[in-house]
Amino acid sequence: MEMKKSIRMKAAAAAIAVAGALGMVHEAAAQANEIFVPVLVYRTGAYAPNGVPWADGFVDYLKLVNERDGGVNGIKLAFEECETGYATDRGVECYERLKSKKPVAVNPLSTGITFALTEKVAADKIVLMTTGYGRSESADGSVFAWNFPLLGTYWSAADMLVQHVAKKGSLKGKKIALVYHDSPYGKEPIKVLEEHAKKHGFNFIKLPVTHPGVEQKATWLQIRQQRPDYVFLWGWGVMNSTSIKEAIAVSYPRLQMYGVWWSSAEPDVLPAEAAAKGYNGITLGHSSEKGLPVHKDMLKHLYDKGKGTAAKKESVGEVLYNRGMLSALLLVEGIKVAQGKYGKRVVTGEEVRWGVENLNIDAAKIKALGVEGMMQPVKTSCRDHEGVRKGRIHTWDGTAWSYTSEWLEADNKFLRPMVEAQAKAYAAEKKITPRDCSKEK
Repeated sequence: MEMKKSIRMKAAAAAIAVAGALGMVHEAAAQANEIFVPVLVYRTGAYAPNGVPWADGFVDYLKLVNERDGGVNGIKLAFEECETGYATDRGVECYERLKSKKPVAVNPLSTGITFALTEKVAADKIVLMTTGYGRSESADGSVFAWNFPLLGTYWSAADMLVQHVAKKGSLKGKKIALVYHDSPYGKEPIKVLEEHAKKHGFNFIKLPVTHPGVEQKATWLQIRQQRPDYVFLWGWGVMNSTSIKEAIAVSYPRLQMYGVWWSSAEPDVLPAEAAAKGYNGITLGHSSEKGLPVHKDMLKHLYDKGKGTAAKKESVGEVLYNRGMLSALLLVEGIKVAQGKYGKRVVTGEEVRWGVENLNIDAAKIKALGVEGMMQPVKTSCRDHEGVRKGRIHTWDGTAWSYTSEWLEADNKFLRPMVEAQAKAYAAEKKITPRDCSKEK
């Protein structure tokens, strides 16, 4: 009886999932006069606590542009979600399934999926937007024409964190531990931190954590034994909150912990409640700003009409909601730039690639977009696909995030030679002829 009941429940769930998917496909294919945007998400599994708010913010901004503005210069945005579970193979499956709808860009929210798609997007002429993540060397657009790690790479984040702790005193002879997700994402900052260890004379300790990150007792036992002066956390999903709880268990000071911008949001600290007080993170230019004009528009045009994506309107303005929202905003701005050159019509992926490569979002534009205080000016080019590399430290006070540092800017003179060297090695491996950026217009 229980087996039959289970089978019936699974069949019903499958039917609902299929019906929902078909509904979204119908919406996405309703009109030919639309620009299609695939939305790769993970609303289930160990990474859902962090994946859900990002997806809500991303989708809400697409909806807002349609509801408030009537689309991008009159062209509506169509979208369809596809669940990846943060698994690279499922992410590639989603991409392959949705690319038949002629998307202009994809933002997979996964460094692993980014690595898997880098060659594919170039062949398919689909922009790969990796806002605050992805391959750090893809900041070099001469080699990575289709990758855009906008707002900051992991190398920039690592550099800013070292800058910040170095201001507290000489790092010579000190210990910095990196507790990282044992994946392409978690390994990204290692190269820069190794170089900084040589430069500053600190002892760099690497502590990988196996997916999904719920077993960390051995890791934090090492931290208790070695007592590093600082711990940098490069985690995601349940790994982050687990790390903070384990730090509490071994009495490691939260004030000496710094998370990357994917390890310093509400889902990371709320499970430990007030005990997480003092935990820090480097921001991707924004924190948990609420009540800005863009947030008011979200409430007015979506949530007051029952069209919002998040389960509760109070989520609007949380750290990862803002991250997803800004990720979609950058895509929309890239579409606008493309339309400015090619015409106010349905633009192609190749045209949007040009648009994203020629972004120039200054302070006045940021204010006009309703996100003043959440973004620094962004200017991209053939040579620079990152656009900006600034952040601040924010600290959890037990109930909310607040900024506790001045603006930091990654040292591009230090980072750029590494970016170019790794990009050059990739180009040689893949037999790519780098573009001559002096000839790009």
